[in-house]
Amino acid sequence: MGESPRAAVQVIEPQFVIEGAGVLLRRSFGPSRANPFDPFLLFDHFAFNDPIEGPIVGFPMHPHRGIETVTYMLEGNTRHRDSLGNVGVIGPGDVQWMTSGRGIMHEEMPKRGPEGRVNGFQLWVNLPAAQKMGPPRYQEVAADSIPAQEQAGVKARVVAGRFDGVVGPVTEIAAQPVYMDVTLQPGTGFFLPIPAGHTAIAYIFEGSGEFGLDASGKGELVEAVKMAVFGEGDQLRIRAAPEAAVRFMLMAGAPFKEQIVPYGPFVMNTEDEIRQALAELRSGTFVKD
Repeated sequence: MGESPRAAVQVIEPQFVIEGAGVLLRRSFGPSRANPFDPFLLFDHFAFNDPIEGPIVGFPMHPHRGIETVTYMLEGNTRHRDSLGNVGVIGPGDVQWMTSGRGIMHEEMPKRGPEGRVNGFQLWVNLPAAQKMGPPRYQEVAADSIPAQEQAGVKARVVAGRFDGVVGPVTEIAAQPVYMDVTLQPGTGFFLPIPAGHTAIAYIFEGSGEFGLDASGKGELVEAVKMAVFGEGDQLRIRAAPEAAVRFMLMAGAPFKEQIVPYGPFVMNTEDEIRQALAELRSGTFVKD
């Protein structure tokens, strides 16, 4: 059977939203019962680069249950602490893959880098019903431990998944994710096999390129800052524009195909489970030993 290229079937224009204690974000999608990007629930691009915003207020202590939150920094850093006693700083190129499981309280406070900017992404990945009440865990990945595969105009930093023999350091995730930061020099092509049936999306944040090339080499021209959503198939093909490099976050994963009920920082499978989380939060029993 031949390879089946995935077309770009949708281009999403991120919307500005306010979250936390007044943080301006570009949101490509957020949690919904329809769950169109299963197993991915949310993708935010935070870039606090307008001085009018004043001091960065960040995300004071808040709960999560039933999901994984993935923070990837480009510029600046995020200080975090949580109810398990973890404290640390996520700096440029670092990743924190947090599996909230049955419950965690955490705080994320961004800080501007030397150029006065903060730039990074947060991805939410769903957990299957069988793992939603599992123990919380962290995979903290320092920038220098993320392998970068460079070849003929392609640079791919592989956080999770595999590209050209390089395997990302984040492992044992139920969604079998691919998560990588890809830069293509002008006119350079990028090819990646992705299992049929898996969801695949790309967030283009610098430059432009053709996404979802077909067998004849034609694709959808997408410019930063937008998200491309890919259709069915088993191979992803992308090419940078002839005159400009392109940089994008690439995400793919296996959908769980389970009903979800999102409510703020919780994503569970039933309304009863949401009510239980809220009751535990009120009674002080949300975080388990």
